[in-house]
Amino acid sequence: MKPLSNPMNLGLFAAFSALMVATRFHHFGDALHLPDASMALFFLGGLYLRRHWQFVAMLALAVAIDWAAVSLAGVSDFCITPAYAFLLPAYAVLWYGGRLYSPRLAAGNQALWGAAAVGLVAAGLSFLVSNGAFYWLGGRYAEPHFAEYVARLWQWGPLFVRTTMIYVVVALVVHAGLARFRHGQRASGTV
Repeated sequence: MKPLSNPMNLGLFAAFSALMVATRFHHFGDALHLPDASMALFFLGGLYLRRHWQFVAMLALAVAIDWAAVSLAGVSDFCITPAYAFLLPAYAVLWYGGRLYSPRLAAGNQALWGAAAVGLVAAGLSFLVSNGAFYWLGGRYAEPHFAEYVARLWQWGPLFVRTTMIYVVVALVVHAGLARFRHGQRASGTV
């Protein structure tokens, strides 16, 4: 897929930023709130936006949201440990996984399935980085051991990866729909 025009890129960046702000406070969702879209937005950012400064800006936004949640909204700081720094490589796995796949992205089913597969692998690896760092380096577990880590990995991993993939699949379905619409307009000569 060729890079987006500057206005489209900035518009999509603004939309991704707004969705992150709207969903990041409520990590697991409930009847009134959507689940956290951050992991999916980093993958989709790499896939569509690609620019390094936008990765840095989205990372800064995520940190600012977390700071506001803990400092101003009274959200628990349980997850804010020395391991919090590992969100940088965890989100980089997502962003740069999307960025690497981006040139292969097209409207065809095979390319979209490929994007979904890369998103799934990137989400799994990202979760391993963030969860592993939290468990082993976060200082929240007095005597960490591998069996407990694996149990926690299986407890939380599917939730985070599934949530990420729901957002990614919805975005790819929208991508396919928009591409088919544009192709239909070109075929009919209305563009």
